Amino acid sequence: MPKNASRGYGAVFAVREFRFVFAAHLLSLLGVVVSEIALTFLVYDLTGSPLLSALTFALGLLPYLVGGTLLAGVADRYPARRVLVVCDLLCAACVGVMVLPGTPIAGLLALRCVVAAIAPVFTGTRMAALTDILGEGDLYVLGRSLLRIVSQSAQLAGFGVGGVLLAVVPARGAICVTVGTFLCSAALLRFGTRDRPARATGREAGQEAGRGGALLRDSLGGARLLLGDRRIRALLLLFWVPAMFVVAPEALSAPYADSLGLGPAALGLLMCAMPVGHIVAELYVGTALSPGARSRVVLPVAALGLLPLLVYGAEPGLGWTLTALALSGAGAAYVIGLDQWFVAAVPEELRGRAMTLLTAGLMTIQGLGMAAAGLAAEFLPVHQVVAGAGVIGTLCCLVLVREVHRTAPDGPERRAKDQIVRPKSETGPSAW
Repeated sequence: MPKNASRGYGAVFAVREFRFVFAAHLLSLLGVVVSEIALTFLVYDLTGSPLLSALTFALGLLPYLVGGTLLAGVADRYPARRVLVVCDLLCAACVGVMVLPGTPIAGLLALRCVVAAIAPVFTGTRMAALTDILGEGDLYVLGRSLLRIVSQSAQLAGFGVGGVLLAVVPARGAICVTVGTFLCSAALLRFGTRDRPARATGREAGQEAGRGGALLRDSLGGARLLLGDRRIRALLLLFWVPAMFVVAPEALSAPYADSLGLGPAALGLLMCAMPVGHIVAELYVGTALSPGARSRVVLPVAALGLLPLLVYGAEPGLGWTLTALALSGAGAAYVIGLDQWFVAAVPEELRGRAMTLLTAGLMTIQGLGMAAAGLAAEFLPVHQVVAGAGVIGTLCCLVLVREVHRTAPDGPERRAKDQIVRPKSETGPSAW
């Protein structure tokens, strides 16, 4: 099959290895979401402290930065299948210890941090491995799209499943579900995917193995190389910055619902509107648009995707708020085309570290966005904070869109650079 052939999502599922990766992703996601709810409930039940309960949930985001920067080199130094299976087994072991009745609260929080630090390494390695399984063309883009859709859907389904499960079994019993999902994921990846060599060359791997602290230097060095490239840095920021601002209404859903006098059912709708908008838009873009069309909509949609949040400035009722949230979620569909640009910009030997850095930065920036929105809401009305996020975020996105355009392979900055470094043999009459 040609690399850039596009026959929709069905062509992706026709690839046997991807079906195993997809099933492993679905299982582990459901398990993680259920365990997050159960662990938060368990900590609150043991301590009665809302702070520790909230901290338990927050610890699922904060260690991403540590794991994504200090451990990113693992993704390129070792075979992808081995990294994925070991990550799943380590997470299963950590969750298994959480289930033990004698594990103290500090131990539960520490193990939660370990699992969260492993997550970006696992996700980055899997994202890089998809280019081996699906190629670097349209199949890869659609495969990444499917995994994102599953992530959004798993959040919606996982919270419901977790609530039902906690109603019939103790919190520790619900956490046990995650042990099984991690083990099943490890088995699917071990027996359903090919064993491919590490991305680092044999010479590089040998040199790194002989130096103490090589993994740390390799991880940080990879991050410096990636962030030092103007094109890659611009693309990373285009992934991260919109995500930082779009989380504001989700972080403030509860106080906004309270300000409108809405009940728990309305709060649930507010929490679901944005993921639903994202899922619908991504399915449409992935099935109805060609690869070229998906690429053309990246910059316009990224520039305008946060504008629906300005509706909050009028402090609208439930109907208009749900519409604005759904449209903001739909704006995230620009990422489908951006995925292809990112893969094309990153050298293959840095791809694992690039994907790990992308994941870690995305999770960290969302956590910072939630914290900033909460802090701002201490001093300003919630509807003004969300509308302000829409305004500031749109201005930032416009600057980023201009930078991404200028650093494109056929953009003005790259053309000028090419003219400077082009050999003399290419500057004769044929170059006019």
